[in-house]
Amino acid sequence: MKNSLLAAVQAALSGDWDAAHHIAQDSSAPEAHWLHAVLHKIEGDEWNSRYWYQRSQRRYEDFDDTSAELQAIARQLEAQHE
Repeated sequence: MKNSLLAAVQAALSGDWDAAHHIAQDSSAPEAHWLHAVLHKIEGDEWNSRYWYQRSQRRYEDFDDTSAELQAIARQLEAQHE
């Protein structure tokens, strides 16, 4: 599952919002909720984004740069593989 979430992060970083969203919405992992939140932030759907941030126990305001936030998600997922 973590590999698919890493693939979703890479898809999001490369601009493939739909692919990333499909993977994120099919997972119940906290990182998937965080990714889902960022994807809706990118989309401009603040209400939905804030909902997913709440589920991930993170805050909408923690990152101004969504690319940096996606990279933070990737780092967290990679650290779990070690």
